[in-house]
Amino acid sequence: MTSHDVVGRIRRLAGTRKVGHAGTLDPMATGVLVIGINKATRLLTYIVGHDKTYTATIRLGQSTVTDDAEGDIVSERIAAAVTDEDIEREVAKLRGEIQQVPSQVSAIKVDGKRSYARVRAGEQVELKSRPVTIKRFDIHEIRRENGGKILDVDVTVSCTSGTYIRALARDLGEALNVGGHLTALRRTEVGPYKIKLTRTLEQLAQEFEILPLEKAAAAIFPNRTVSVDEAVELSFGRPIAASAKTMDVPAGEPVAAFAPNGVLVALLEDKGDKARTTLVFTAK
Repeated sequence: MTSHDVVGRIRRLAGTRKVGHAGTLDPMATGVLVIGINKATRLLTYIVGHDKTYTATIRLGQSTVTDDAEGDIVSERIAAAVTDEDIEREVAKLRGEIQQVPSQVSAIKVDGKRSYARVRAGEQVELKSRPVTIKRFDIHEIRRENGGKILDVDVTVSCTSGTYIRALARDLGEALNVGGHLTALRRTEVGPYKIKLTRTLEQLAQEFEILPLEKAAAAIFPNRTVSVDEAVELSFGRPIAASAKTMDVPAGEPVAAFAPNGVLVALLEDKGDKARTTLVFTAK
């Protein structure tokens, strides 16, 4: 099932076409897919860029064309000589700020055409490296399979948006000179939204339970309660006093403005001594 398939199912369950998601999951992956419905679709742009956390299994000793288990194996090298210490050493080098070359079989466009389409057409694709930050790369278990020739490494990775976990598997394998690819991937967190909050499609079909817009916004933005008069001004798109005058907000960071009754009024950004609306949710 693709992320687009999930959106289609949610459209039918919610009875609306206005449904979107905040970041694609690979078809082989499971876990958190943040879905926005109706007004909440307007929040998705802000959610996409948040950090994400994954649990994964990296197989050392085999490389695939896609850097995961969906692709054909292109090389096999015996990994029996790789020690646990070797793996720990090379994983440590992949923590922090790194330059990562995305997987060739990805949705990145090259001269207007998706990279995966070029690869599947038999073309050679070279993608440029990009900066990503690996905030956590923890090893939980190392298992030796097939008489020790293959190593399966269970890990947890927390990273900035745009990181390819498949590419981490590939790069770890290459650093150890045995090749590597991803055999399992589960996204457990997207920003403040954790897997314990999620519902399966089967559960939603039984009871369509969603996170209210106010709770979703309150979790991801700094919160500001405005007065009734300020709420009216914001509903017309007019500025109010800057958020920085009443709360500690980094410059340029959106703030969720709530009316005294808890209703989400707008998203604000400070511009000089005024807070101006970037999105308005309440009717004029």
